[in-house]
Amino acid sequence: MNSKFSLRKSQAIFLMISMAVLYWFMGFTDSSARAEVWQQASGSSKDVTPTSLSGPVYDLGGGGPDVDSAIQRMINQVRGCQNCSTTVDVVVLRFLNDGDQEDFDDRGKQPNIEKNYAGYNQPILAMKGVNSVRTIVFSNPGREEANQAKIADTIKKAEVIFVAGGDQCKYTRNFQGTKVKAAIESVIDRNGAIGGTSAGAMIQGEWIFNSCSDTVTSKDALKNPYEDLLFTYDFFHWPNLQQTIVDTHFSQRDRMGRSLAFIARQLRDGETEKAWAIAVDEGTSVVINKDGLAEVMGENNVYFILGDHQPEICEPQIPLSLRDYKVWQLASGETFDLFKPPSDSRKKLISVDQGEIYYD
Repeated sequence: MNSKFSLRKSQAIFLMISMAVLYWFMGFTDSSARAEVWQQASGSSKDVTPTSLSGPVYDLGGGGPDVDSAIQRMINQVRGCQNCSTTVDVVVLRFLNDGDQEDFDDRGKQPNIEKNYAGYNQPILAMKGVNSVRTIVFSNPGREEANQAKIADTIKKAEVIFVAGGDQCKYTRNFQGTKVKAAIESVIDRNGAIGGTSAGAMIQGEWIFNSCSDTVTSKDALKNPYEDLLFTYDFFHWPNLQQTIVDTHFSQRDRMGRSLAFIARQLRDGETEKAWAIAVDEGTSVVINKDGLAEVMGENNVYFILGDHQPEICEPQIPLSLRDYKVWQLASGETFDLFKPPSDSRKKLISVDQGEIYYD
């Protein structure tokens, strides 16, 4: 009798301890801590290994409709040909949108990757010289997944990377210092290519407006070039995009003012003595080859903006003032040498006086 009572008591204690451990474990694995990565592959399952690549090549898209011809140009340049037999593997990187992320966090609802996130697979697979396309979708936060060796190895095997639009803060916060970032860099080290659109293009510059505090309009940036203007440094260091910040949706969202503020901040904060902005309109891309020659493609324009001297006034809570920064506006089919800027009639001088923009 006593032995049975002792046994039941022991079993009860064991059950209580087990339940306590279970509740403790659940507390550390609730929906708010979920993280996952999804993949969707198209094309050949066999990896190709070209003997040599002709990059590095960069494709910066301004958001809105993608410029397929620019993606094809990037692929051809890294292949070193237009009609040869050399093929490449492409990896597309992206994050869940906010709605799907909320559904996944709150209810564990799985996103429809094939329907909502793999839209690049078939169009890119249909391009010349493409062996396969794999889209990798991260949840946010996703640093743990970005440090998974298996995912990094998949990226390393690609010859072309394409970063979808969305939120540049998700890319910078989740990829900085991870195996995924190192894997992307290894593709460029092998003379591969990287492209992106909107946020995916903005993370390619040496300096990144990360939008982690909030997005910023030109009106706000000109009024106070320090409020919510947060930058990420030491992310990518692409050879042909040094001393450069990228902006997108440019004319459509009236972003000249904020791009000027981006440049002024780098100069005033002591990051550089010369700063470029490459500002890309929607429906437009700029493809930059290994020699630094940039070609504009698409339906609108790309603006190359140079600040080569200090702004007159760039201080917190004071409207921005600067004088005679240089702007080149290029249309589709035109080219621009990043290392030898032209001194022709396309160049304009732009100034800001107490937050108001004017052209000389």
